[in-house]
Amino acid sequence: MSQRNQATAIVLESPREFFVDRIDQALQRLKFEPLPLSRHYLVDLLEHFMLSHNLFENRDTLAEMYLRAQNSPAPVRTDLLKRLGDSSLYISGFFGDSLTRKIVDIDYYVGMGGTAYGALSSSSPDENLSQVYGEFSVRFGEFVDVLTYISQEALVQSNGDLLRLYDRYMATGSRLAEDQLKEKGLLNPDLPKVKNNKM
Repeated sequence: MSQRNQATAIVLESPREFFVDRIDQALQRLKFEPLPLSRHYLVDLLEHFMLSHNLFENRDTLAEMYLRAQNSPAPVRTDLLKRLGDSSLYISGFFGDSLTRKIVDIDYYVGMGGTAYGALSSSSPDENLSQVYGEFSVRFGEFVDVLTYISQEALVQSNGDLLRLYDRYMATGSRLAEDQLKEKGLLNPDLPKVKNNKM
């Protein structure tokens, strides 16, 4: 192996290292300190959805998946609720802007994801997992902000991006969107927060 190839091999990060680094940056920027196990769960989630077929393996709607989970035995129920929570979180964080003005918008994904994690928290026999699921349920919006930050790396450039950012803030009350609008001088920091602050 040449010296150039050796240098390149040293610089390359594994996907896991890449996601750990991006999550750490987002958490620091957002001043969000989840449980250490929740942070690891988020890294695992990003690794899982790195393969696109994992996102599209189930063609059921969120409501259908939730209904099937409620009528399934414990192991199947747990798997369905986990997939429901994880996919809702991932889609809300990475594709939330595309959900704006759709019949099923980001509020629906946030609600379904939080509900799925809440059900997992109350039924998990593992105390550590129960705490992780509980945190994802209660702080779902903050985890969405972490994934949104990673997906856009806080770069808002076009007028269309700014409009989508404002729409996201008005629809969800996202703290990340609020901070970005304030940084761009498009939101008066002295105004009261939006009433429907769900995130």
